[in-house]
Amino acid sequence: MRAIVLRRPAPIGSAPLALADIPTPEPAPGQVRIRVRACGLCHTDLHVIEGELPLPKLPLIPGHQIVGTVDSLGPGTSRFAIGERVGVPWLYRTCGTCGYCRRGLENLCDNARFTGYHADGGYAQYVVVHEAYAYRLPPVLSDVETAPLLCAGVIGYRALRLSEAQSGGTLGLYGFGASAHIVIQIARHWGCRVSVFTRSAGHQALARTLGAEWVGRAEDPCPAPLDSAIIFAPAGGLVPLALKALRKGGTLALAGIHMSAIPQMDYSLLYGERTLRSVANSTRQDVEELLSLAPLAPLRTEVQTFPLDQANEALALLKAGRIQGAGVLTVV
Repeated sequence: MRAIVLRRPAPIGSAPLALADIPTPEPAPGQVRIRVRACGLCHTDLHVIEGELPLPKLPLIPGHQIVGTVDSLGPGTSRFAIGERVGVPWLYRTCGTCGYCRRGLENLCDNARFTGYHADGGYAQYVVVHEAYAYRLPPVLSDVETAPLLCAGVIGYRALRLSEAQSGGTLGLYGFGASAHIVIQIARHWGCRVSVFTRSAGHQALARTLGAEWVGRAEDPCPAPLDSAIIFAPAGGLVPLALKALRKGGTLALAGIHMSAIPQMDYSLLYGERTLRSVANSTRQDVEELLSLAPLAPLRTEVQTFPLDQANEALALLKAGRIQGAGVLTVV
């Protein structure tokens, strides 16, 4: 099969990903094989490729927002039939027995494995996954439109819940890429009033189109105190700015898996029972809830597509903030 392979981490500008012909994987017991049709691009892919996260395996096929069809069943599988359209997100497998898993916090499992990180991902024609960690997809969106829901959407949905956003409340979104442009649709569906903080004129225009009441830069004064806020950009310097805009008793959620250092700040920014919390991965329940919500909101994704062999170029655009909405690789 054709696949995009990372053999050693390096800056994306040096084109570290290479197109290769490698053996097609066979599903093990309990697994299904998926013929990949689309795979979303994610900032986590960049953190992996550029070595900002320690790599548990090399060579590696990145990618964890996978849409395709089941084309082979491993022994003992029963969840899907050949030809069903399914999706695969970041969470590849958990132990199912630790205290976190037993408490419904499988996203915190110390033995969790992740797609495109511990296991080969979706920058390829085929991928294998345990059937319990693949999902039937609503028919309302095409393959490329669905792919961003499987990480950008799911992590954004979890971050929105953990921010304690409420109907009628004010919500701030810092950064307006793949995740935030989905989150604003959910927040508006819930009845939240949304302010968006982003430097990009294109992202500002998209935010207004999707229902933002106010749009500006992170340094700009917010027109009203925020009840909740989410930081999507991996910039620790945004934390004190967001806390300054947050009313007492509000919650700030940090949605990224990697962030630059948070600067030293005065305790008064946190005082007043403000909550600062990270968002780590997602659960299978998060995925199921988001996919159920997608046709009800209804969610629509702004997508820019690239062929598989342009993965380096597409990720360079993502890093530069030059993708409007979400980037997706198409796999033929």
